[in-house]
Amino acid sequence: MFILKSSNSISQIARLRSPKFRQTGSNCTLSFWYYNYGQSVGAAELQLLVDGLEQPTVLWRTYYNEGNQWLKAVIQLGRLPHPFQFSLDKISLGVYEGVSAIDDIRFENCALPPPALICEGPNRFWCRHTKACIDTLLVCDLVDDCGDGSDEGNCDPDLQCNFENGLCNWEQEVQDDFDWIRIRGPTPTVNTGPLKDHTTGTARGHYLYLESSEPRQFRDKAVLLSPLFNPSDYGTCVFRFHYHMFGKEVYKLSVFQRTVSNANGWLLWYKFGNQENRWIRQTLFISSSKPFQILVKGIVGDGFTGDIGLDDVSFLGCTLYNGAQHPFDPFFKGHLPTVSTTTSGTSVPATLPMNNCTEKEFVCRASGHCVQMIQKCDFRPDCSDKSDESACVMEVCDFEDKDLCGWHQPALEQMSGNYSILFTKKFKWQLGRGANLYPEEEQHCPLIDHTMCTEEGWYLFADSSNGEFGDTADIVTPVISLTGPRCKIIFWNHMNGSTIGSLEVLYKSSNKTSKLWIQSGSQGPQWNRAEVFLGIRSNFQVIFRAKRGVSYMGDVAVDDITFEDCSPLLISEKPCTSEEFMCANKYCIPKNNLCDFVNDCEDNSDESPSI
Repeated sequence: MFILKSSNSISQIARLRSPKFRQTGSNCTLSFWYYNYGQSVGAAELQLLVDGLEQPTVLWRTYYNEGNQWLKAVIQLGRLPHPFQFSLDKISLGVYEGVSAIDDIRFENCALPPPALICEGPNRFWCRHTKACIDTLLVCDLVDDCGDGSDEGNCDPDLQCNFENGLCNWEQEVQDDFDWIRIRGPTPTVNTGPLKDHTTGTARGHYLYLESSEPRQFRDKAVLLSPLFNPSDYGTCVFRFHYHMFGKEVYKLSVFQRTVSNANGWLLWYKFGNQENRWIRQTLFISSSKPFQILVKGIVGDGFTGDIGLDDVSFLGCTLYNGAQHPFDPFFKGHLPTVSTTTSGTSVPATLPMNNCTEKEFVCRASGHCVQMIQKCDFRPDCSDKSDESACVMEVCDFEDKDLCGWHQPALEQMSGNYSILFTKKFKWQLGRGANLYPEEEQHCPLIDHTMCTEEGWYLFADSSNGEFGDTADIVTPVISLTGPRCKIIFWNHMNGSTIGSLEVLYKSSNKTSKLWIQSGSQGPQWNRAEVFLGIRSNFQVIFRAKRGVSYMGDVAVDDITFEDCSPLLISEKPCTSEEFMCANKYCIPKNNLCDFVNDCEDNSDESPSI
């Protein structure tokens, strides 16, 4: 097939559509020969159109005159479970002189594995419905090799990650030069990095990649840390991952195993240089007599066409380490600073009224009544003047009137009022609004807030024109004493810009901090709603942590933070109705809430196996 152009009108499109295909197996590739020759022959691209997905996925492009010759293109399709077709598009920009042609289209290894009558042997797995017989190394690797999903059915989610919802239980190393970035679709630089992820095979899926453009320099490294694993003893632990190393200046990807914190460990595997535009599967067998951890290290080459991709990491036959006393635990390196529970700006009388309260009770400011400390900052006013909730985080915060509602930044408080150049240039949270933006900032900072939808409305944002790549800014609640079973945080976030880092919601209790929610990369020029379930918790703080991206072009903003249904249960003396269930603690809940995995009673009696 070739293009014969007969007129010079601008932006003509020649489009060649394939028939519709129902599905492909996991090793499917498409190849064809193409010819693109002439002084102003222009670009062409092959798109994948999947039923149910609005956005097409670009699979291949040619940008310019490639000489008087036929060239071969090989495209990795992988497992596509939904019906799809291809569209080969050629756009003319008015002046067109040249020939574009395509020939010899071939699909290889695209069928699902055939059914087998018997499937025996220790290293074989028999698929439940398709009856295909596959290698056990393909089980629980985030790829549906069977065609019926049975090889991915009973897998431990803690042992696999496809990066669709963040980093799972993997962590970014803090001692390296920069971080892996979570993205979907093509990387920002042409002729390097993946065009699509490995999990879905489309531009909709997420993967991790190394950005090798400025300000990255030759041999800068980014390290990803696995969770900690128990000793594997006899080499039964298998690590599988998919990597993508395409670009003239791709340098090196390596995998290490370590048993000592802050050490590199020993090299298990490495790959060097350009490996073409495809995802490659790698399987490593691991043995260790001690608890161990895996490190995936990417190193930048001498130029910007050196992006490296990573996707679908999984372990088979490994068990997560759960011994808290082991001396090696790399996950609690950076303890968050301890935070005082008082907030500035609250007017409190210097002397308390007459009272008989003990040290373990809170004194109501107006009346001198005593309430239990656990009732202070629990989203329910127990004092007549609400003073037990005065120095706490507010239930609803829209940041209007420039009020932070009790949220504060421990890192800034530690600087003890020293307003030096360090303070002003620090990556930190601050209040902002569209009316105060510079013209260039409108590309990566919200022009309107979420509450008022105007340029005059206020929001909270982490200003990325300050600080350096990888810096974090924390904003924290005072200690929250107790929450109820249905407590959740709802907030709106704005993450737009080419170099957005990430936003995390963390939960901190005593010295233990854990992630509840994470979002990385640009999410478009609009406010997005997020909901994080808290449930019953006591004596804890909530932290919003922004991580700065590669450059200033990406501010993370939040607005309208609400703690919904967070006050603890109030048990009345009234008997329960016929539509209600009486908890062991005499609290009444709708019968609808029984056996729904949520501790609605606060004593778990609504989730007891005996009912």
